[in-house]
Amino acid sequence: MTAHMTCAPPPVTVDCSIRHYCGEHAAHVHDGHAQLLYALAGRMELEVDGRSSFVDTACGLLIPAGSRHGYLAPPGAQMLVLDVAGIAHTALDKVRRFQVPAAARCAPQLMPAAQRLQLLLQSPALLPRRAVDMAAIEAQVRARLHSDWPTARLAALAHLSPQRFHARWQELTGQTPQQWLRQIRLDEAERLLARGRSLEACARSCGYATASALAYALRRDRQTGARHVRSQVPDCTRTEG
Repeated sequence: MTAHMTCAPPPVTVDCSIRHYCGEHAAHVHDGHAQLLYALAGRMELEVDGRSSFVDTACGLLIPAGSRHGYLAPPGAQMLVLDVAGIAHTALDKVRRFQVPAAARCAPQLMPAAQRLQLLLQSPALLPRRAVDMAAIEAQVRARLHSDWPTARLAALAHLSPQRFHARWQELTGQTPQQWLRQIRLDEAERLLARGRSLEACARSCGYATASALAYALRRDRQTGARHVRSQVPDCTRTEG
């Protein structure tokens, strides 16, 4: 009597990691595993089987095993990557753009990899959409921080309507455009105050109409004031200006 032996299926492995990039680009194929990725910071341009795509903090991408893909990651980009091997699943057979759930934007140690995979596989698919270059928009805002930046002006930088831009920006950052702008202004104001700049000069540089308006914003949003900010900085690091 001949015994019939069946081979056990390969064990399923789901590896979750955060990867940092400094402007590199490459192209390769993962024959042994599918990959799901999305951004925790920044964005990444991709070409998968000859079709262009991208990922950011709101849009993720599933790359099936065997699909050739190239990527370009700007400096500072931070991607969360799931490598999934040993599983035959129709949901992993095709390139798919998916919405990144808010719950999935946590560090790997805060959610089991298998649970994260199920969350992403159940996430709604996304149709192709216009990319929003957050780094380019932030650079333009910081270069003209003293100017007015209504949402319509920010939206024009992304070639979107104000309504669509508002929704996309909140999706990407968790903040409305104006909440994000206030944070940028106050970060710069604190930096300048720490260097010894006067409250009036900081207000002019950061887009506040008066020193009183800046002082009020610091108290309301940061629970601090100019004197306290300066007191946290050693005297030797201050420069008047």
